[in-house]
Amino acid sequence: METKIAIFKGKQIRKIIHNNEWWFSITDVVEALTDSADPKQYIKKIRQRDSELNSYWGTVCTPLEILAPDRKIRETNCSNTEGIFRIIQSIPSSKAEPLKRWLARVGYERIKEIEDPELATKRTRVFYKAKGYSDDWIEKRMRGIAIREELTDEWKNRGAKEEMDYAILTAEISKATFGMTPSEYKELKGLERQNLRDHMNDLELIFSMLGERATTEITRNEDSKGISKLKVDAQAGGSIAGNARHSLEKKLGRSVISNKNYLRQPESKKKLKDNVK
Repeated sequence: METKIAIFKGKQIRKIIHNNEWWFSITDVVEALTDSADPKQYIKKIRQRDSELNSYWGTVCTPLEILAPDRKIRETNCSNTEGIFRIIQSIPSSKAEPLKRWLARVGYERIKEIEDPELATKRTRVFYKAKGYSDDWIEKRMRGIAIREELTDEWKNRGAKEEMDYAILTAEISKATFGMTPSEYKELKGLERQNLRDHMNDLELIFSMLGERATTEITRNEDSKGISKLKVDAQAGGSIAGNARHSLEKKLGRSVISNKNYLRQPESKKKLKDNVK
């Protein structure tokens, strides 16, 4: 895997994808926040002071092979975002204080959103607006999120337990709707870790919603239980959306599936008219 470099306060922090999420060099983060001449020794002192952190250090810290300063691949102690934030909480440094305050604010906002879910919806709308999405697109995206949550709740109540279960069922809907899995779709659009639906045009979002809503209704109608039956329902719901897509494409004389994304230009300023399938 390729080592990437992030810059914080003028310091380089090495990071790498592991288990489909970013993991950061712990020594790089500590050095950036403390200016310590010996960050490894500083980390030892952190663990000595914070016995709770030290007790589950093995779950926070994972040795990964990343590019060292001497340009050689070496095993380096890394942590994901959650683990890094936990480590930051134990750093008595003025440089770490702004991050600690930010974490406190995020935690407070999260508690407020749990008490009033509408706040989370408003925050999501503001997020998309700030990224340059049009109001019309945002409405479709928000409706799609609601439909998706309703479907996953049904799956959860009917036998889906592991993250892989949801991935398998989602892939079945996508294959039946668009002829490819979400990972294949992301590759088509040139995406890596970005959310696929954040880079879908209007029609792609509409057919995604149709496939998932149809699956929800079929599952409820048949009172399905267990992953095997839910998988059949997902294929059926996706096929309904897929058939509708094919009918529209026949009428339009072109595919509604696009290889375009919104990585460089906001949705509100970009027309996704070029199709590839």
